[in-house]
Amino acid sequence: MTNVLHSFSLAGKVALVTGCNRGIGKAMAEALAEAGADIIGVSANLAAEGSAVGQAVEALGRRFCAYQANFGQRTSLYDFIEKVKADHPVIDILVNNAGTILRQPAAEHTDAYWDEVIEVNQNAQFILTREIGKRMIEQGSGKVIFTASLLTFQGGINVPGYAASKGAIGSLVKAFANEWASKGVNVNAIAPGYISTDNTEALRADAARSASILGRIPAARWGEPDDFKGPVVFLASEAANYVHGTILTVDGGWMGR
Repeated sequence: MTNVLHSFSLAGKVALVTGCNRGIGKAMAEALAEAGADIIGVSANLAAEGSAVGQAVEALGRRFCAYQANFGQRTSLYDFIEKVKADHPVIDILVNNAGTILRQPAAEHTDAYWDEVIEVNQNAQFILTREIGKRMIEQGSGKVIFTASLLTFQGGINVPGYAASKGAIGSLVKAFANEWASKGVNVNAIAPGYISTDNTEALRADAARSASILGRIPAARWGEPDDFKGPVVFLASEAANYVHGTILTVDGGWMGR
């Protein structure tokens, strides 16, 4: 009888993690490597050699291949896709974690802010998933994991573009899953709550806003990037073979209150 823990192993797998240079993406890349996967990392500013995430992955005895791409520019995105597909004929896991947030009240939210956030958070993720997913369908297997948000379910304050993009991610997860589940490809998402990262620095610096947020979190703390290690390994592994179209909240209980 097979031990259930064996189903969480990613030995021999190759995982592409976008936005892996820091925060949640870095923790996810390290977790997948800890579970046995080799990592393809891409970020706008990822060093070709010597990055912290690369060093962490290689210290675990796994391979790390670094790429730079600006997901806000369609040409850069397609150049990356062409190169990564040529360099890596098999990609077993795609983690769509790259994203951006621009804060401005809705009445002053400029076209430039809107366009940038939608391009990075929504358009680029659809295109990348479509192109990598084609190979997964041919393989008959694959795991796609999006980083959603609490704003997949809520509207937020002063971030209409971000809220729209993350709401769209929730629908994309279901749309892809509806078509690809029967082809052996799992498509799911993780929705972070309020996590201590660069993206939430402005909120944490605002004493009143920070206290208001913390007061609603049943776990009584801000989340940390390492809180995403277990969830991403689960969704990337055989343990989640019958999980399709799900958005897993990792939020300290926020959505339950």
